[in-house]
Amino acid sequence: MSFNNLDQLYRSVIMDHYKNPRNKGVIADGTMTIDMNNPTCGDRIRLTLNMEGDTIQDAKFEGEGCSISMSSASMMTQAIKGHTIEEALHMSSEFSRMMLGEDYNIDEDMGDIEALSGVAKFPARIKCATLAWKALEKGTQEEE
Repeated sequence: MSFNNLDQLYRSVIMDHYKNPRNKGVIADGTMTIDMNNPTCGDRIRLTLNMEGDTIQDAKFEGEGCSISMSSASMMTQAIKGHTIEEALHMSSEFSRMMLGEDYNIDEDMGDIEALSGVAKFPARIKCATLAWKALEKGTQEEE
């Protein structure tokens, strides 16, 4: 597949998550709620997790922002469901490495997340892509 075709595919995956977000909403009786915003561009997110022991049983988000921040939140909530906090934090670390243009290892458990790899070429947009992941990290640090 040529670079242009791959780029177009990634763009369509991002727009699909933006227009048809997965896991949008709030978990009424969630065990963890994290609010974060990106003051640079105004993106904001509320991440709600339902934990059972160490495992993320459910994850939802609500907020407003650009297509990158909202599609990243949609992809992230899909990726972390059913995984332990430790596994989710490892995913977050690999996602950060991808955003920094470093070598990374994204496996099939992370779903569509690799579609955001092109964001690394636009430093001003990296904070948009990482907002949901930073919320996850913040929430798990507060739990410890």
